[in-house]
Amino acid sequence: MGREPVTINYALQARVGDLKGVRICPAMQAREFIWYEPGFEDSFFIEAPYVMPTLHPLFDQKRADFLVPDVLMRRDFNIEGVEGDLDVLLVTVSTPDKHGYCSFGGSVWFKHSEVKLAKTVIAEINPVQIRTYGKNTVHVSEIDYFVEHIDLGTPPQTRDMTGRMIGGPTNIEKGIADNVAGLIKDGDVIMVGIGGATEFLFDLGAFDNRTDLGIHTEIISPGLIKGVRDGRFTGVRKNIHTGVAVGTAVGGGRAEYDFVDMNPKFELYPADYILDPRTVAAHDNMVALASAFAVDLTGQGITDSLGFTMRAGTGGQASFAIGCGLSKGGRYILALSSTTTTGISRFVSAFEPGSIVSIPRWLTDIVVTEYGVARLKGKSQRYRVDALIDIAHPDHRSHLRKESRKNFWP
Repeated sequence: MGREPVTINYALQARVGDLKGVRICPAMQAREFIWYEPGFEDSFFIEAPYVMPTLHPLFDQKRADFLVPDVLMRRDFNIEGVEGDLDVLLVTVSTPDKHGYCSFGGSVWFKHSEVKLAKTVIAEINPVQIRTYGKNTVHVSEIDYFVEHIDLGTPPQTRDMTGRMIGGPTNIEKGIADNVAGLIKDGDVIMVGIGGATEFLFDLGAFDNRTDLGIHTEIISPGLIKGVRDGRFTGVRKNIHTGVAVGTAVGGGRAEYDFVDMNPKFELYPADYILDPRTVAAHDNMVALASAFAVDLTGQGITDSLGFTMRAGTGGQASFAIGCGLSKGGRYILALSSTTTTGISRFVSAFEPGSIVSIPRWLTDIVVTEYGVARLKGKSQRYRVDALIDIAHPDHRSHLRKESRKNFWP
């Protein structure tokens, strides 16, 4: 998960003619290896706990399976009682320090527990792997084999953190950022999830004119790193990890990684700590900014699938939704554009059959689009329906209102 051990992976795919029935569990998919192509399923079968665009064709064609993670992300696919299921862990680490400790670099996630549960650990040593404070090391005694990293070059950064093709923000994202800005207060602790509606929030001014913001998030995105650098995100009001930006991974390119490298303002920890709702709730004024594919008119959100076809995963959303609900002054905000790029409404009376409800309506707090803000917590179904229709695209409001009157009114 995170930075892939490319030298090991290319060596593994070269053995396609020798191997049969090998299950590969790539949690994030950055490079297009041979096992994603059709015709190699007898050698390599994919089970993924998160689906990025690289895997969309596999799931469209039912050539891969979805690995359902713990709903609170307390552990990944290594569930108690099936430790033997993980035969080989392939991981990237830094060169050992003088005490024999290697760093996981900018991606910690579940690697500490996976190292302990795997029968065999093969680590690729990358000399440019960064080090961070927090809990981000593994001792050489825990690793069975080391492989020297071969520099194959960095693929051009044409995709964002969700794996989608990079494109600049539009007036829609600007409208979302303006509406989010009105919900942020000085001293808030911020989580920003990946997604088109949230990734541009920093650059579009959602946090301008705010001071002493803190960071407790899954992935510390490039925007949040900029916020630490310019002094807007100081974290001085955080209840725990005061003055430090905390996450389980770092996003961005070389410039962001170099800034985080051994910078005491950043700490990375395992995901089962970062995403524990008790850790999230320990912060007063915890604000999670997440996105969704669609929201129904009662406030349910989907981030996993469209119909029966997987498109992403819940990730840490449920954990942050629960944690924000328990946080004193906490807010859980779903931000999304009112329509897709093809003009389809993201607000629906009912989801397509097979769609997975990632965020139940009892957890949904605030929903934001470019057209406004809907506050749902503690509100009735009919109130929610009208509030969400008011922030839907004007072209779809009449149809949504007609459908809702049929479903929720006498």
